[in-house]
Amino acid sequence: MSRKLTFAILTFVLLLAACGQVPKGGGPARTSTPVATSTEIPTLTPPSDTSIILTDDLGRMVTLASPAQRIISLAPSNTEILFAIGAGTQVVGRDETSDYPEEAKHLPTVGGWSGFSSESIVALHPDLVLAADTNPAELIASLENLGLTVYRLPNPLTLEELYLNLGTVGALTGHETDAAALVESLKVRVAAVDAKVATITERPTVYYELDATDPTKPYVAGHAGPTNFVDPLITRAGGANIGAQLQSEWPQISLEQLVADNPQFILLGDAAYGETPEKVAARTGWNVLTAVQTGQVYPIDYHLVSIPGPRLVDGLETLAKLLHPDLFK
Repeated sequence: MSRKLTFAILTFVLLLAACGQVPKGGGPARTSTPVATSTEIPTLTPPSDTSIILTDDLGRMVTLASPAQRIISLAPSNTEILFAIGAGTQVVGRDETSDYPEEAKHLPTVGGWSGFSSESIVALHPDLVLAADTNPAELIASLENLGLTVYRLPNPLTLEELYLNLGTVGALTGHETDAAALVESLKVRVAAVDAKVATITERPTVYYELDATDPTKPYVAGHAGPTNFVDPLITRAGGANIGAQLQSEWPQISLEQLVADNPQFILLGDAAYGETPEKVAARTGWNVLTAVQTGQVYPIDYHLVSIPGPRLVDGLETLAKLLHPDLFK
């Protein structure tokens, strides 16, 4: 494995919560943890009281006396959700990879690269630490032992499960109405894409690149799974991901197989690392690919398809417009 790829693996880990390993263009390979399977947005319990009692991703019953007012986010996805539902002013700290929206960059950081600082977290006096499934159970336990209230959100496997997370954070922060309004607006946007895609008669083949440090066997988005948001978004956007045939969520594909599959579109999830359509065209053996010959090689912001927050809907719209531009004129 190249130095460039090793650095990229560490970098993207931070974008998802500073845990696990991942190739540079947006595909997480995270520690395995249980994923909640609830199909209903949690509600306040009991309804006659201000207390909030919810069960988290680890099956723990978490209680808040009232909506949290001093929140520390331990993952970029959580930070994006908090700001998106109007709870940004209640966030007092973040992991060091939370950099969206812009306001989040001005918050104190509590760690991330090589672990979290319990001292920094305690010093901010949070009434809620909002964790993600990329934050290990051991971290949650250590923070609880310090007397902190910690809630871990599950990893959403679909956009519908993302809506549940928005509702949960809305309940925890007193922004149920804002969260519900956001969910409805996202559903409208997704439904608009679904309606257009429903009219297609052919799905173009797509190669989504994570890392082509070695262009003879690049890393790609593989089949759908607990850590792969790219494949289901490509499918929902009306494409056929050629990586889905491979044996893992984030596999390498040989140049020979890539040529045989001959994708109609190449999406550069590693564009932030300097890859461009021109560089792709200059790679040895890549000039025979249909996508290169037709100029359908596009950079894409991997944040939009890799961080399980509201911007996944932006990612869906971006993909659909790239793959089916005639439907969005």
